[in-house]
Amino acid sequence: MDKLLNKTLLTIVFLGLVFGSCNRDVIRIKVDIADNYPQVLHGLETLKYLENDGLAVFTDRNPDFIIQAEIDTFLLKPEAFQISNVNGMVTITGGDPVGVMYALLDIKEQLLSADGVINSKEEEPRLTFRALKYNLPWHTYRSGESMDLHDETCRDTLYWRSFLDMMAENRLNVLTLWSMHPFNYMVKTEKYPEATSFTDDEMAEWQQFWHALFRMAKDRGIETYLVNWNIFVSPEFAKAHNVSPISIPKGSHFGDADTSEIIKDYMREVVRDVIDTYPDLTGLGITLGEGMGGITPEERAEWLHDAIIAGVRQASRRIKFIHRAPLTADRTFSGTASRFAEELTRETLDTLTCFDGFIKTELKFNWSHGFSTPHLVKVHGGELTDAYWNPMPTNYRMAWMIRNEDFFILRWGQPEFIRQHIALNAHPYVNGYYIGSESYIPAKDYITSLPDASYDYAFERQWMLYKMWGRLMYNPETPDDVFVQAFEKRFPGLGNPLYEAQTRVSRIPLIIASYWDAWWDFTLYSEGMQGFNDIREVKLLSMKTMGTKVPMAPDYMGIPEFLENENVQAERITPFELADSIDSFCLKALELVANINTENNVDLLYEVSDIKTWANLGMYFSTKLRAAIEYQKFLNTNDQSHYQQAVQLLELATTKWDNVVEITTPVYEPVPLMHFTLARTFRETGDKFHWSIVAKEVEAELEWLKSLEAN
Repeated sequence: MDKLLNKTLLTIVFLGLVFGSCNRDVIRIKVDIADNYPQVLHGLETLKYLENDGLAVFTDRNPDFIIQAEIDTFLLKPEAFQISNVNGMVTITGGDPVGVMYALLDIKEQLLSADGVINSKEEEPRLTFRALKYNLPWHTYRSGESMDLHDETCRDTLYWRSFLDMMAENRLNVLTLWSMHPFNYMVKTEKYPEATSFTDDEMAEWQQFWHALFRMAKDRGIETYLVNWNIFVSPEFAKAHNVSPISIPKGSHFGDADTSEIIKDYMREVVRDVIDTYPDLTGLGITLGEGMGGITPEERAEWLHDAIIAGVRQASRRIKFIHRAPLTADRTFSGTASRFAEELTRETLDTLTCFDGFIKTELKFNWSHGFSTPHLVKVHGGELTDAYWNPMPTNYRMAWMIRNEDFFILRWGQPEFIRQHIALNAHPYVNGYYIGSESYIPAKDYITSLPDASYDYAFERQWMLYKMWGRLMYNPETPDDVFVQAFEKRFPGLGNPLYEAQTRVSRIPLIIASYWDAWWDFTLYSEGMQGFNDIREVKLLSMKTMGTKVPMAPDYMGIPEFLENENVQAERITPFELADSIDSFCLKALELVANINTENNVDLLYEVSDIKTWANLGMYFSTKLRAAIEYQKFLNTNDQSHYQQAVQLLELATTKWDNVVEITTPVYEPVPLMHFTLARTFRETGDKFHWSIVAKEVEAELEWLKSLEAN
C-alpha cells in the first residue's frame, strides 16, 4: 500500500526550549524520523541552519521539548499542514510530505521571529500551481549579452540548489524552464544523432546536470517542466536535413511553418527520449504561436498531435502538460477569428486525455506587463473571450502569466497588489500563476557592482518579490508581519521602516504600466521610464505622448478625457489625483528611510538606495503628468500661462531625475538591457542601460519644451 495513504508518524525531538521560554539562547534539538521522505528531510535540513547560525544544537541528551509529525491524506489536502502547540507538545500534520516540509520551514521561521515562539496554525494552498517562468540561456527566445552571460552560472548545480531552496522556502512549487529547443542539450537519439554537436562524453555531462537539477527540485516538492516553441529544431539538425530557416533558433521567430514529416518524426523521437531519460522531469509545455505562420488553427492543432502528443504517447510513462493559449503573435487572428481559434484550442484541450492531472493552460495577463493593474484588460493578442472557461473545463485549468519586462534592477515588494490580484482573478477555473520574464534571467548577478554585498546570484536581489508571490499564492491571508520579520532578520531594528517604505514605492511600476497601456515586451520598461514612441523607438516616455494616452487601468482617467470633463465630478481617478497620491506615498517612503545609516552594510545600502530611486522615479512621473496636463491645456487654448507652468513642472521633474542619477551612479554601473539590444540599430547610446544615460533624453525633452517659447 502506498505509504502516503497511511497515517505515517514522524517523530522530531527537540532538546531545549523555544526562544524566550526559559531565557535560553540556544535550542537543543534531537531528530528521530522513521520515514525518510526527501521533502521532509529537506525541511529538517533547513532547521539545521539554526545550528549553523549558533541558534541551535543537535544533541541526544535530555530531551525537554518534543515535536511529532504525521502525514494524513484524508484530513488535509496535498501541501497543507497543521501545527499544534499544547503545553510544549508540538504536533505537525501534513497532507503529504511537502506539507510536512512546509510546516518545518514554518517552524524555523517562527523560531527566527522576534518572539521565537512556535504558535499553532493551519494553512492550505489557495493556488496549487505556483510557478516561476525561467528562460534558459541555451537556445534563448531573446539573444544578446544579457542572456548569454548566464551560461556558466546556469550549468552550476550549486546555483540551482540555492535557487530551489529559495523556491521551497517561499512555497513556490513549479519551475518552468523555457528554451526554443532544449532537447539537443538533453538527449542524442538513436535515429537522429546528428541533431546534437556534443560528443558522448559531453552529452553524459549534460545529462548528469539535468538529472541533478530535476532530482533536487523533486526533493523540495517542486515540479519541473520544459516549455519550448514548437517548430524549432537544433541548428545541427536544420543544417543536416536542409529544413526551413524558421527551424533554426536565434533566427526569426516568425515566418511560414515547416510541417515536413522529418521534423515531426524528429520531434516525436526527442520528446519520447527526454521523457524516458529523465524520470524526475514532471512534464512538458507547448506554445502554439511562433514558428507556425502560414497555417490555419486546425493545422496547428494537427501538428501538435502528430509531433508532440505522438511522442508523449510513445513514452514509457505519463507526464503532466502545459498548453499555452495561441498567442496570435503573427497577427493572424482578430475579432471573431480569435474566438474561433480559442474554441478550437478548447476543443483540442478537451480531447487530450494522455496526461496526468489537469493540463495547465497559460494566458498572459495584460500581455507582457502583468505588473500593472490587477484587472484583466487584455491578454497576448489583445482580445479574450470566455471560450476557455464557459462551460467549466473538466480536464484543464488556467494559470495566469505575470510577465515582468518592467524592472530588473530595483527591488520590489507589494503584498496588497498580489492579494487583490488573486481575489479578482483566482476563479474556479484558475489554479495558479507564473511569475517571470522573457528578457531577464535571475542567475549571474551582473547588476550588483559594489563589493562586499552578500548576494551570490541575481535572484537573491529580488528576495522579497519571490517571498511575497510564493507565500501569498499559497495563502493570501499570510500576515504582513511575515514580511516585516523577514526584513528584521536581515536588518535588525529596521524591519518596519524598510517594509513600509518598500511597499509604498513598489506601487510605482504598477502605476506606470497601468497608465501607459503597453503591449508586447519592449513597448515599456517602467523602471527606466522607457517605451515605444510614435515611431516604435525605445525612448523616454514623453510628455507629449503622456498627454494623449488612454490608460490601461479602467479606474484611471486619461488627460484628454479629464480636460473635456474638468468641471464634472469624476467617478474615476483623475490625473491630478493620481499625481497627488504618488507624491504622498513617495514622500512618506523617503521619510521612513531618511535616517537609516547604511555605512558598512552594502546590502542595506542597496535596499535603501532602491527605495529612494523608486520614490524619485515616482515623483518624476507625477510631476511630468502635471506638466503634460498644462501642455495639453496650452495646445488647446494657446494660453501662455499654461505653457509657463508646463515648463516649470518639467524643470521640477528633471530635478527628480537628477536625484535618481545621483542615487544610482555610486551603486550601479550601466548594464546590458534586452530592450535596447533589440533597438540598438537606432540607439546612439548602445544597448547599455543606466539612468545617467537616459538623463540625456530627459534634458533634451526639457530643452525642446523651452525652445517652443523662442519659436
